[in-house]
Amino acid sequence: MSFKEKLSKYAQLIVKAGLNVQPAQIVVIDAPVESVELVRLVTKEAYAAGAREVVVKYNDEVVSRYKYKYLEKEAFAHVPTWFKEFRNDYAAKKAAFLTIISDDPEGFKGIDPAKIALWSKSVSTACKPFYDSLDLGINTWCIVAGSSIKWANKVYPDMSDSEAVEALWNAIFKAVKVVDDDPLTAWQEHRKSFEARVAYLNKLNLNTLTYTNSLGTNLTVTLNEGYLFAGGGSYTTKGQYFFPNMPTEEIFTSPYRNGTNGVVYSSLPLNYNGNLIDEFKMEFKDGRIIDFDAKMGKEVLKEMLSIDEGSLYLGEIALVPYDSPISNMKTLFYNTLFDENASCHLAIGKGFSECIQGGLTMTKEQLLEKGVNDSLTHVDFMIGTSDLKIVGETKDGQVVRIFENGNFVF
Repeated sequence: MSFKEKLSKYAQLIVKAGLNVQPAQIVVIDAPVESVELVRLVTKEAYAAGAREVVVKYNDEVVSRYKYKYLEKEAFAHVPTWFKEFRNDYAAKKAAFLTIISDDPEGFKGIDPAKIALWSKSVSTACKPFYDSLDLGINTWCIVAGSSIKWANKVYPDMSDSEAVEALWNAIFKAVKVVDDDPLTAWQEHRKSFEARVAYLNKLNLNTLTYTNSLGTNLTVTLNEGYLFAGGGSYTTKGQYFFPNMPTEEIFTSPYRNGTNGVVYSSLPLNYNGNLIDEFKMEFKDGRIIDFDAKMGKEVLKEMLSIDEGSLYLGEIALVPYDSPISNMKTLFYNTLFDENASCHLAIGKGFSECIQGGLTMTKEQLLEKGVNDSLTHVDFMIGTSDLKIVGETKDGQVVRIFENGNFVF
């Protein structure tokens, strides 16, 4: 296939599987200016699928950097009315939301992390109805990636610009199965591949999971009563199936908010808002982070953990075999969408309503009462290694091996 043919199949896959666009549904696209060609193809496919309207909002990382550089911190406490209403209004109209990312992993290096953290908190607060609609299974949404020069240069530093961009596109196409003969069928089969493990984990009646590896990780995580693991895609409250992330290789749940104890070490760099955090650790007691450190990006990590009280607790644990398709590509993407699907990971911040029995019909207050963390943020970080061991203990005291040498035992 030519590049244009692959990109066209990618756009079709995003619309039909990722967002699962329904007739008369509005589609909202948030994309970098570098992804204009993909945006146009997605727009065409969305209209072909019966979309009532496709609305596109472009962003420019260079322009954003200028804003962070020249404006005072106080400016980021204010979210313009148009921005707030844009997101909240379309969420209320049951729009499908597509986010295309192609971030430079160090695009905001040297920028005061407090400014970025304040803007993130301000947007999360102002756009709360929008985020609630996504978190509570009301709207469909999908995050995908597009290649860009700065990102490609970081991933493939020994290549020319054009070679690196092409190599990154090829990696993206491979990761999302565009190169398969029938990508749509491949994704439906991919969906089925999660079901047996998810069903097994949900039947175990687990109480805790304990993680250990040679980096020094020794962490015990308590699960909620009525926990549910999920994987692949998600359902809305109206039964519409979609894939929030493309690619995806994870099986995940939300742990009991106050039940994490021990220390965990990162296994891959974290790209957080255009800044890299690397070789970091977090120590937990009764669910809360009580200490942390990092060899790179400690101040950025500090801001990440200061968004609100909920950002000091876990909202997700995700199981990804070290021998996953993306891990086997032997590529460090410096991008969470990809790196989290090559490694077991945790996430601080908001938990998921689908990860507890009856959660899709609960309010956020009810979810919190059941032990599902709430926060304005949700940040994944990678902890998986080739020697990661995960041992479960059931409610009746049985010990069950979950991971050995970085991979599922079962």
